Amino acid sequence: MRLPRFSNKTVTTLLLAQTICLLFFVAYQPGPSSPAESGGERVHVLVLSSWRSGSSFVGQLFSQHPDVFYLMEPAWHVWTTLWRGSATTLHMAVRDLVRSVFLCDMDVFDAYMPQNRNLSAFFKWEVSRALCSPPACSAFPRGAISKENACRTLCTRQPFSLAEEACRSYSHVVLKEVRFFNLQVLYPLLRDPALNLRIVHLVRDPRAVLRSREAAAQLLALDNGIVLGTNGKWVEDDPHLHLMREVCRSHVRIAEAATLRPPPFLRGRYHLVRFEDLAREPLAEIRALYAFTGLSLTPQLETWIHNITHGSGIGKAFEAFQTSSRNAHNVSQAWRHALPFTKIRHVQKVCASALQLLGYLPVYSEDEQHDLTVDLVLPRRPKQFSWASSDSENSGP
Repeated sequence: MRLPRFSNKTVTTLLLAQTICLLFFVAYQPGPSSPAESGGERVHVLVLSSWRSGSSFVGQLFSQHPDVFYLMEPAWHVWTTLWRGSATTLHMAVRDLVRSVFLCDMDVFDAYMPQNRNLSAFFKWEVSRALCSPPACSAFPRGAISKENACRTLCTRQPFSLAEEACRSYSHVVLKEVRFFNLQVLYPLLRDPALNLRIVHLVRDPRAVLRSREAAAQLLALDNGIVLGTNGKWVEDDPHLHLMREVCRSHVRIAEAATLRPPPFLRGRYHLVRFEDLAREPLAEIRALYAFTGLSLTPQLETWIHNITHGSGIGKAFEAFQTSSRNAHNVSQAWRHALPFTKIRHVQKVCASALQLLGYLPVYSEDEQHDLTVDLVLPRRPKQFSWASSDSENSGP
């Protein structure tokens, strides 16, 4: 049988067409849509802190990362719905909601949100880059730095169901929370085989926290009442620093549980960060933070972090819950100019254990307070874990 003969020009054209088809086939093959499909394990990160400790800034360090699905304080919905409860009585409801969100089960919000809702139903939803990027919304590419105003303009009416779809498409799910007051309540999550949970514990000098809290007192009144267990009464003024005492005690409880005799399942799962260290050496601290959570610092993020921490001033009052460009080091020192020495002595008394444990030196005079050459932040000691026996794995709630 005689085969048909083709000219060199025809053969070249056919080879070119075949090559183009192959390239299109390779280029348009869909990538894995979730860590499970790619053989990886999704990482869950809980940023654990208290109000006015720099947690919004740390949250943005995660939110702007292209591998992270981030939500800011989802338990806000629990507290504002069950506002007559106390922080302790609401711990279980908050923990259950956090676990569901980590597993991308957004039906948990049915109890705390109206049935007909959009993405904008989430508390501070516009600070989540993942809710402003595909598949949730197309305001920003997944690798871009998002901006709140643009997200609010373009993504407000996106269907709520897209949050779950977006959550499942990321390798890391990060939640920032200020509504846990001990570590033991989180032990079931740390032991949960469905979660790969890491705890980032962010602390800040209590004197700086007090100064920042006073600037945002009205915004914290409902939360203050829940912390103090006032049965629904809002608390704006705290002249005797009862709220600060509770905040400091909670940080001591959490840090001691993680560092003195931690249970074995906490090994490699807890990372303490001081806001002041972040302010002094942001890139070094953030690299360590990313390494702990299995993330890498991209050049674009490095530039953004430099710009956000090397601005001018310490921020305006209306920026209380926003992450704007500021001079991070000056922010960390602002309390030394703004607080009267009488208040400083008071907060040093009620938070003495926290100051000592977390590495902050007290001041004993106004001159010492105002002398910025006196460093009040001690160098961090190497982490020394004394691991408990295996029996402690069964401890906790």
